[in-house]
Amino acid sequence: MERYIEKISNESEDFDVVVIGGGISGACVAYEASSRGLSVALFEKSDFGGATSAATSKLIHGGLRYLNYLEFGLVRESLRERRILEDIAPNLVYPLPFLIPNYGSLKSNKWIIKAGMILYDMLSFDKGHTRHSSKKLPHHRSLKKAQVLDIAPDLPPDGLTGGAVYYDCQSLAPERLTLAFLKSAVEAGAKASNYSEAVHLEKEDGRFRVAVIKDLVSGEEKRVRARLFVNSGGPWAERIIKKLSGKETSHSVRMSEGIHIIGPRLTQDHALVLLTPGGRHFFAIPWRGYSLYGTTDKDYQGSPDDYRVSAESIDEFIEEINGSFGKTMVSRENIVHAYGGLRPLTDTHTESSYKSSRKYEIIDGEDEGLPGLLTVEGGKYTTSRNLAESTIKVIAKKLGRKVSRSRTANVPLKGCDIPGLTDFLASRKEVYPEFEASTLHTLATLYGTEMEDVVSIAREKPEWARPLNDDGEILAQVVFAVRQEMAVHLLDVLQRRTGLGTLGLPSQENLDRIAGAMQTELGWSEERRKTEIEKARERLKLPY
Repeated sequence: MERYIEKISNESEDFDVVVIGGGISGACVAYEASSRGLSVALFEKSDFGGATSAATSKLIHGGLRYLNYLEFGLVRESLRERRILEDIAPNLVYPLPFLIPNYGSLKSNKWIIKAGMILYDMLSFDKGHTRHSSKKLPHHRSLKKAQVLDIAPDLPPDGLTGGAVYYDCQSLAPERLTLAFLKSAVEAGAKASNYSEAVHLEKEDGRFRVAVIKDLVSGEEKRVRARLFVNSGGPWAERIIKKLSGKETSHSVRMSEGIHIIGPRLTQDHALVLLTPGGRHFFAIPWRGYSLYGTTDKDYQGSPDDYRVSAESIDEFIEEINGSFGKTMVSRENIVHAYGGLRPLTDTHTESSYKSSRKYEIIDGEDEGLPGLLTVEGGKYTTSRNLAESTIKVIAKKLGRKVSRSRTANVPLKGCDIPGLTDFLASRKEVYPEFEASTLHTLATLYGTEMEDVVSIAREKPEWARPLNDDGEILAQVVFAVRQEMAVHLLDVLQRRTGLGTLGLPSQENLDRIAGAMQTELGWSEERRKTEIEKARERLKLPY
């Protein structure tokens, strides 16, 4: 992929749709539109998937807890999309068992849980209809107390009556899943560019027809024409409308902070669903040798540009986690990383963001004196593909265009067309015998069939093939990210193209090696290399 903004020379190219925002929603809209015959460009002011989309619990799930609020339609939609993502991104989405311990309280009572499990199984009636046999999810099952403690020995035994296991899915690298949607859009003909900020919309004949886009790398401004603009800015959606048009919008987004902590591993292969003393659920999910604890749900006021995970938020969550166990399980000292983001919620009427709906809205600017502008708000990561399909229906009607039928539910994403996933993963050592097994497993998982390109790069220099961490990640991934995936900054590579920084700050030696590879590829000065390292250290260190 190339940064499209660097190729723009004039206004001669006139798109059907310009998408503003490159998170999962924007990437899915661009893919859906381009795959159905529309000309599309996407511009993201920072990096693709760099905000909310990179701050998930790394789950692709149906939303079991939404049954409490009778949102059966949302749960069914989520379960259907979960199955679709297993099919179109099999190397990135995997079944994961979830254990719910039963205690005496109403929310964890075994009969209440049992009823929810049965309903969840019924709503996911098609979960066995997967392209890959390894992706089929079993029905729930009940466990006795001893079985529960075998899986999670740190659970409080007093009052424990048993438990239930059900299945959802885990996305090992949601950042790369977002990127896979974007790459699929580009392969279908879309143009895309990161670090490209839409700064103004101009009208022609009473409708928005021109966007002024600033290249935040070069500082240049370019102009792009479109028949329709789609605002997919997530927490920034309201601010984008005001900035681009100079007008306020009557629609508001509620911002909810969700933070995650990576710390001591509680289970080998089961995620735990636990209840806080305040009655809120959270997960403890096995991930890369640790447990990923998530998430919080707290209203956030202020600009999303200023958001950072705070020591206060971490301490509050630690207190909740430890309160759930009745003893100290997590502390500042045994956390390896913490990250967070802001969910854009369209439900502004409930008393707490935790109870707010995760439904999405598609808002026609025509109703607010903003002709030519659509805004997509809310939604869940899991349902983003379906949100895009719904958005294209509105776009086609607005453009007066007949588009082809959607095929995104049936066609594997870029790099994910793997007929036999189990055999593919198992056979990589035979195909590339000179590489470490951990490296090959990681490359096959993160890149799918694109791992061939990464391996080709690794063979250029011996140092590019040496493992940098326990997962076997290598410098060839860094070079690939620069050459093929629009990586501009060191943090792009550490947080969103690889897993080299998603377990916290790498060692100084690895930072130097990774930044050095980028310096060579991008022609950085020594000053720029040091600046990139310092910015990475500042962003990835814990806030205390």
